[in-house]
Amino acid sequence: MFLESLAIALRSLAANKLRSILTMLGIIIGVGAVIALISVGQGFESFINQQFAGLGTNLLFVVPGQLDGGPHSARSSRQAQPLTMSDAEALRDIFRAPDVEAVAPVYSRGGLAVHGNRDTFTTVNGVTPEHASVRNFQMTDGEFITDSDVTGRSRVALLGSRVAERLFPDEPPIAIIGQVVKINDVPFKVKGLLEEKGGGGGFGGDEDNVILIPVSTAQSRLFSADVVRGSYVVSVIFIQVVSEDRMDVAADEITDVLRDQHRITFRDDDDFTVVNQADLIAVFGDITAIFTIVLGSIACISLVVGGIGIMNIMLVSVTERTREIGLRKAIGAKRGDILLQFLIEAIVISVLGGAIGILLGVLGSILIGNLADMTTVVTLQAVLLATGFSIGVGVFFGIYPATRAARLSPIDALRYE
Repeated sequence: MFLESLAIALRSLAANKLRSILTMLGIIIGVGAVIALISVGQGFESFINQQFAGLGTNLLFVVPGQLDGGPHSARSSRQAQPLTMSDAEALRDIFRAPDVEAVAPVYSRGGLAVHGNRDTFTTVNGVTPEHASVRNFQMTDGEFITDSDVTGRSRVALLGSRVAERLFPDEPPIAIIGQVVKINDVPFKVKGLLEEKGGGGGFGGDEDNVILIPVSTAQSRLFSADVVRGSYVVSVIFIQVVSEDRMDVAADEITDVLRDQHRITFRDDDDFTVVNQADLIAVFGDITAIFTIVLGSIACISLVVGGIGIMNIMLVSVTERTREIGLRKAIGAKRGDILLQFLIEAIVISVLGGAIGILLGVLGSILIGNLADMTTVVTLQAVLLATGFSIGVGVFFGIYPATRAARLSPIDALRYE
């Protein structure tokens, strides 16, 4: 009976092709929208995770002030104190912070880089040699900043891939090494080129639109960094922890060291914030998950509209085929047979529409990715969700017309004109 009902449903759809296609249109659009929008949300989540993974592993950030901005924050309870090089040195003490593997202070400012008749505004970061391992920076050519560069306050620079493209668009990488770039009218020798990180979501902006120079050079020769407690100020301190399971312990050690450095009494709040990379990933993961759910929910409205269209056309079909229903009942068809026939017809419409919608959704996600210059991710879960929802819509909105057909009296149905 199932196969016979399926064959009848297909013949009925084929007999009214245009009406069937228009009925499927709501399901096609709904399923395609669900898959396309969920793929955008998944792609955005993947992008965020890649950005944070590019920052480094087992990473903690220390920034001045408190980020919560609440009534007990450092800005409201006491004057916020900046971080300094002496703070970074204290965190390197293995006896005071045994779970800290490496410390990389950064002094960051904006600057205008010029070479010949080309210029670009970029971020200039003063860094130490530890920055390469802590922040996961790789070189394509040349070498990274060394201890001697920091000690000698050398005017050497490492160019991010985007900066190199803008200042040296037609030169091979090997030819860029050794050339001179002016940063805020101060000449620097290009010592190396940084590997492309991609995207622009890193801590502090686009990781490819950056120039790295020795931190001592940035503080004393290029910019005029403030001196606090007898040490140069830094913008942020990146800290790599020995292992992932020691992140919370290391954060407590860092807090104790910095409270001692800043002479904060037990009554006062911290004038700095220790940010856990894993916490940031979790927060952004929650945000992107909500973003994906919202997009999927919006798209599901189209499926509901499509389901209403199925119900409407099935009611029309029941009316048109009233004599057929009466004839089938007169020769022995049971109420369940009639119910199954029309219910299968509704499900066939939704499944065929869902199949076409899946194809259009995948193509739409690819098109959106190309137009938005991002990677969209079509997951099996999204396809199964859209397929299951479309079948559910067919069943839900097909039950009433099928029940109505099954309840028709055979005598009244045969007399129907």
